[in-house]
Amino acid sequence: MTRRLRLALTLTAAALAATVMVADERVGAEQTAPPSGGRGVQPRTRKALLAWADTRNGIAQHAFTSHALAVIERLGYETGLWDTFIRTDSNIIFDQAQKTDGSPASGGPSLSNVDGIFFLGHRDVPINDQQKAELLAFVRSGKGFVAAHTGLTAFESWPEFGEMLGATYGGHLYTGPGRVVSEQPGHPIVKHLGGSFDYNDEFYKAQAFSREKIDVLLRFLPASAPTSKLPADGDFPLVWAKTYGQGRVVYSSFSHATEAWDTRSLQVLMLEAIKWSLGLSEAPVQPHVKREGGN
Repeated sequence: MTRRLRLALTLTAAALAATVMVADERVGAEQTAPPSGGRGVQPRTRKALLAWADTRNGIAQHAFTSHALAVIERLGYETGLWDTFIRTDSNIIFDQAQKTDGSPASGGPSLSNVDGIFFLGHRDVPINDQQKAELLAFVRSGKGFVAAHTGLTAFESWPEFGEMLGATYGGHLYTGPGRVVSEQPGHPIVKHLGGSFDYNDEFYKAQAFSREKIDVLLRFLPASAPTSKLPADGDFPLVWAKTYGQGRVVYSSFSHATEAWDTRSLQVLMLEAIKWSLGLSEAPVQPHVKREGGN
């Protein structure tokens, strides 16, 4: 056997061993982090996130919803930080998931086995009083809750949800290009966006909020949209963080357009929002008066 052939065989064997090692590591990772609820499963090594989007009562069936859920699942998978359960029904919003006839459902997600929720519900999501009580208790106990865009419109007839989220839906603020101002440019959720930036969206108006209870991270600058007829001194939060009991809550008005969910800026915002809500990053909640800037 020539020296060159021995070297080639040695390199080939090393490459094959490395491939097997990577495959073994992937299999091992899958075996140590299986979905909860089955028999003989091992403890999770990643967080569990429920991506919940019940839009049955939505006036407009927003086209972005499916893609946004897929993006959230992919962010968790690619970073290795969380496993995602995607659900568009609400029977799993119980400590013990139920079937449509009210009998217990086994396996899969429920409020007892996930660490947080990403929420895209629309208008009055049909859940009963028991579910409402258990959802609020879930967040108060220290779990995460992140809502985006249509999530602000949900549960208009349930005041306690607005208290948990930090505001209620006040209609469309403005649709078109405008300037967004960062009031907390050092916060991990928004620090990648700088002090201000231009954005084109269907912006939602938050109402019934208190700056003594929410930490406004981003707000809309009304002077940037002169045709909107918004008051120049108006206060229009778009993204905020807050606590609810021991839980961490984030709302983001972004984003109506399906293609916006493929932009790095929005994906980083959602990644960091979910990380913070799950306790995977740290930043204090600091309610404050409206801060000027970004003009």
